[in-house]
Amino acid sequence: MLSMKNISKVYQTEKVQTHALRDFNLEVEEGEFIAVTGPSGSGKTTFLNIAGMLEPFTSGEFSLDGVDIGKLNDNQTADLRNQKIGFIFQGFNLIPDLNLYENIEVPLRYAGIKRSERKLRIEECLEKVGLASRAKHLPQQLSGGQQQRVAIARALAGKPRFLLADEPTGNLDSLMARQVMELLEKINEDGSTIIMVTHDPELARRAPRNIQVVDGQLADFTMYQNKTIEAIAASAPVVEA
Repeated sequence: MLSMKNISKVYQTEKVQTHALRDFNLEVEEGEFIAVTGPSGSGKTTFLNIAGMLEPFTSGEFSLDGVDIGKLNDNQTADLRNQKIGFIFQGFNLIPDLNLYENIEVPLRYAGIKRSERKLRIEECLEKVGLASRAKHLPQQLSGGQQQRVAIARALAGKPRFLLADEPTGNLDSLMARQVMELLEKINEDGSTIIMVTHDPELARRAPRNIQVVDGQLADFTMYQNKTIEAIAASAPVVEA
């Protein structure tokens, strides 16, 4: 479904060259749930941005559903991103003056989806996240966990092939974080492919596959069944910048 081969990302200024990713390799199969961890500045956000086609890579090969991303122009990239990918952000990014229904409807309007189809999708997604009865509520009338559920419903409404979640529980307390994680697990069980960046080792352990980004390179340590995430992280190879 998603394939990255020897992906590198270099940020260049007049005096400094920063390697955010170095020969990054990853294969993601349809239906996987992957947790991505790593220290601050390790490159995991850059990886997520490239996976979501929000920024270009410097070198390497990246394909999504068999499409070579490196050969697309900006408009083609935007179209593919809108068709295939749903984003869930740490900050919810809900419009405060719009109710829940309207917040979910905004991207569907931009996508040119007909009103009747928008209504069906919105109602279905609000039901899936347990907020069907709150459709006319404003975001500030909800808890943080409920607002994140709305953000998840908005991502699902576009019927993406996979979801990219950037610290989806970062602004939530532990109880709400577990509830959001349970919702993501249910969405994955229903067939969605999920890549989630998280700093929470408890949540990362719940994902079937765990990868860590260290100095721009990837360590897939799901195979180490008898080690904790913290132990594997401590033993991961470090590449000099």
